[in-house]
Amino acid sequence: MEERRLGPVVGLGTWNTFGTDARLARELVDACLEAGAKVVDSSPMYGGAEQSLSVPVDGRREDVIVATKIWAGSVREGQEQFARQLEWFGRVDVEQVHNLVAWREHLPWLERERERGAIGRLGVTHYATSSFGELATALRSGRFETLQVPYNPVERACQRELLPLAAELGVAVIAMRPLADGALMRRVPSPRELEPLRPFGVETWAQALLKWALSDQRVDVVIPATRSPEHARSNARAGFPPWFGPEERDLVEQLATAH
Repeated sequence: MEERRLGPVVGLGTWNTFGTDARLARELVDACLEAGAKVVDSSPMYGGAEQSLSVPVDGRREDVIVATKIWAGSVREGQEQFARQLEWFGRVDVEQVHNLVAWREHLPWLERERERGAIGRLGVTHYATSSFGELATALRSGRFETLQVPYNPVERACQRELLPLAAELGVAVIAMRPLADGALMRRVPSPRELEPLRPFGVETWAQALLKWALSDQRVDVVIPATRSPEHARSNARAGFPPWFGPEERDLVEQLATAH
């Protein structure tokens, strides 16, 4: 597998999940690690999730890939956020500039932290298609190693420019909103409709959606958010081969847009 790659794996998103509930954070991280999912994505924006995440990470830091973010309009605020992250995690495996906020200002000091080993990789994120042009500009600077964008069968704008660009530059891709913030779970296909996907290890509609994204060879990690340890275990099982071919991906797209 290429050195640049983080996956392909299913990780855990922490937006609107455990917040300040460290007990739930432990249950979710335990479930993910038991199922072979190591990447956990967080942010200072997520209402105490980073500090809660530090509880289950403590004592098994080598088992978890911590991907978090700098979400700050000034360098001083960003450095304060980073200092807290180091207290909680010791180091940050993937540090991302959240929603491109002041990314040019943050890059110099983040690069210095990467050089001294406190950061593994630098990344950039955004959820809005209107900002994809600036994301492309950031990637073309050659100074980022990861990209996080929405990617699911009904949100595919990143296919036009960003995924090809990431592949060209060797940038690892983290797919946020793989279930479209739950919108794609409102209508679950029947067992009969999912039957062609069974040989690929798919037992649930969520697994089909996660495997759809990971079957794109340009995608390294998907980060579904959940408050259920059972769902976290089930989701993680989508992070293993065999992968979908074009026919299976087409089927998932058809099912996702059928109603």
